[in-house]
Amino acid sequence: MSREKIDGQLFSYTGPAFHYINEEERHFFAKEPAQFRVNLIGCGMIGMEHMRVATRVGRSAIHGVFDLNERSVKVAKEEFAKITDEDFKVYDSLEAACNDPEVDGILICTPNFTHLDVLKVAIKSGKHIFMEKPMATKLEDAYEITKMAKEYGAVLQIGLQYRYKSIYSEAIHEVLERKAVGEVKMINIMEHRIPFLDKVNQWNKFSKFSGGTLVEKCCHYFDLMNLFAQSRPVRVYANGSQSTNFRDFEFKGEKSDILDSAFVTVEYENGVRAGFNLCMFAPMFHEELLVCGDEGRVKAAEIEDFSENARLRTEMEVFCGQNRPSKTSQPSYPKLIEASGHNGATWFEHIAFADQMAGKKTNSATVEEGFWSVVVGCAAEESVKTGKIIDVAELLKSKGIEL
Repeated sequence: MSREKIDGQLFSYTGPAFHYINEEERHFFAKEPAQFRVNLIGCGMIGMEHMRVATRVGRSAIHGVFDLNERSVKVAKEEFAKITDEDFKVYDSLEAACNDPEVDGILICTPNFTHLDVLKVAIKSGKHIFMEKPMATKLEDAYEITKMAKEYGAVLQIGLQYRYKSIYSEAIHEVLERKAVGEVKMINIMEHRIPFLDKVNQWNKFSKFSGGTLVEKCCHYFDLMNLFAQSRPVRVYANGSQSTNFRDFEFKGEKSDILDSAFVTVEYENGVRAGFNLCMFAPMFHEELLVCGDEGRVKAAEIEDFSENARLRTEMEVFCGQNRPSKTSQPSYPKLIEASGHNGATWFEHIAFADQMAGKKTNSATVEEGFWSVVVGCAAEESVKTGKIIDVAELLKSKGIEL
């Protein structure tokens, strides 16, 4: 088999087993030169994932980093040395990192509440920008970002990468491209998982920094719901509580206030109804999607738990009754990609970012789609607080947002 017939994206990363081979002697594992150079803003857990994935995909090279936390930068250096022999620059200011003329793009991976302020600096550079989800913690900030994006001449991609997970990628193909279920009528998504992990200064334990659980974590799922509905949300009702996690947790004298469980119902302009079920004190990672149309149903699930019992990790079912053939499958990516981050979703997110920088069209999340995922999350958080059904138009108007 010739090297040209093998996906170079997958095999460009040689790994430590092949370090004994000089670069000029490589052929099968030769590393293609990076098309772009990008700077990483924020070296926390998600920043480290983006650093590893970008380096291994190879389309974009990490040129430098900026983070206010010295320990985060130190760890980033150590992690970077494990995956490449190259070095990166450490900047002493955000402005310097964003305006380096040697750089093509910027990865914004800072805490949620800082996104707008970081973007205000980054956008002055005119460079391509990738910004992690949620794009903002407040509707006003999210709307300001949408206005900034409309006049921006370069790429501005939002990190809603769940649409690249194998189960959801296949479900999107079946529902939106193949039209396997006919006209979509109902959507249901479930996530059961362990609690939030530690972050620098524990910012994800406080709604004022994270936007609240239904914004911070669940914008991924609201993006998927909006995508499958192919419509805008009009009403949102939610109930939830902090029933188990971090009830006695305090940091710097402040008590945690984030939800750990919730049910959310969303009604769309086109009549589609959607539901979301969250539990963040389950001993597993279990996601499940159900999309029901007038001609069939798609079910997609992903399960990782801590038991020794063998079980299917992914499963997708297309059931169409008498309308057309039904099928089941186990969507997956190669092991290297699955292990790279978010079960391979971050890998393809980086390919999409590189493609966009190269002028190609992708199905990555736009700023507008990022905005509407935040809208549903903020409406759901408001509904939990007030116990009321939230009219989306009225909520937006109350924030001075006119679309």
